[in-house]
Amino acid sequence: MIRKFALIASAMALTFNSGLIQAKVSEAEAAKLGAELTPVGAVKAGNADGSIPAWTGGITEVPAGYKVGDHHPDPFADDKVLFNITAKNYQEYAEFLTDGQKELFKAYPDTYKMPIYQTRRSASLPQFVYDETAKNAVMAELVQDGNGVKNAAIGIPFPIPQNGVETIWNHILRYRGESVKRYAGQAAPTASGDYNVIGFEEELMQKYSAKDATREKLLEENVISKFKQSVTSPARLAGTALLVHETMDQIREPRQAWTYNTGQRRVRRAPNVAYDAPGTASDGLRTSDDFDMFNGAPDRYNWELKGKKELYVAYNNYHLHSDKVKYEDILQPGHINPDLTRFEKHRVWVVEATLKPEFRHIYQKRVFFIDEDSWQIQVADMYDNRNELYRVGISHGINYYEVPTQWSTLDVYHDLNSRRYLALGLDNEEKMYEFNADLKDREFTPEAMRRAGRR
Repeated sequence: MIRKFALIASAMALTFNSGLIQAKVSEAEAAKLGAELTPVGAVKAGNADGSIPAWTGGITEVPAGYKVGDHHPDPFADDKVLFNITAKNYQEYAEFLTDGQKELFKAYPDTYKMPIYQTRRSASLPQFVYDETAKNAVMAELVQDGNGVKNAAIGIPFPIPQNGVETIWNHILRYRGESVKRYAGQAAPTASGDYNVIGFEEELMQKYSAKDATREKLLEENVISKFKQSVTSPARLAGTALLVHETMDQIREPRQAWTYNTGQRRVRRAPNVAYDAPGTASDGLRTSDDFDMFNGAPDRYNWELKGKKELYVAYNNYHLHSDKVKYEDILQPGHINPDLTRFEKHRVWVVEATLKPEFRHIYQKRVFFIDEDSWQIQVADMYDNRNELYRVGISHGINYYEVPTQWSTLDVYHDLNSRRYLALGLDNEEKMYEFNADLKDREFTPEAMRRAGRR
């Protein structure tokens, strides 16, 4: 259970329900952004004991010798491990761990550990994103009982959130560049450690984040993003593809999705690519809405903002991201190689999502721990319909400083029942992400998917 919260006045514990408060933040409250708060709403100051430092802008320059297209060298390579949390001592640090993290120590007492490093508040974003975030603070509104957003563009929509559903929308709409092409893989090792890597090519048009995005245009077109994913390996799956148009008001127009099957050579509508449908080629180890820790419509849950707490989270994982590391170095039985990971203490927002009685989902409850500096979900504890811990999602992030943006380099989903995990986003042996990809709307249509599949 969450034992300790550092609550701030602007984050009173409010429950998301039919009486959801949708009040905008006042000009006086918004004026805190860039003052005692960072431009995206985090507390700028450090914590009382100094283990979390003040935010001073994050990474604003690329390391010497780096060029676009490289895997990102570690700007903190000289940092040393302060201590390791293990099955023998994790109870000493229980107040800074989630229930799911604690279960991993119990599940793998001989091998799982969390190497703890000094905290580096490295998250940063372009200035134009900060500027639009300030505008959003006094303009953005929830619509359709929280199942959509209006009067927001480019920046964080609710940098001073008033409730749980605003907070999850901050994660969904956080800035990750505008047009991105990435190459990555996923693997689901067996209990003995055997695995096959499935390769993906993914293209993401962030319509919401485009420099020329306007609140009026987003309201009219109702599209947050367009996403295309193609399987590149193994050969038996190569060519299988998924296309998703994500909407801003998901009641007015739900997510649209299509799949291309190489055997049938047909494009089909895929309304089930949502909620708890199994994720693509995931061996049943994640749901569709587990992708990116959470995505899609929030309508099946009641959302409660619990406040903030200090937590050990995976942060600045440049070693895990390195092209000097091979997949075989990362993928081990039970969990990824902990010697390649880096954990730091950060402040996180805590949001609890409880399934509404009228809906079904394999997760009865989900607790999300969201980095205050980036709005990236760092940890997700998922509970089954018996209210027992079922899965634990951990996001290992870095600052892609050429953009800049804080984003995951590897997401790991642990299934506590099967004692297996899914590692999603393996990129060590791939080309690096292209954050300036020349993507066009015409490439994100069912017709374009059909043409590409027949080549």
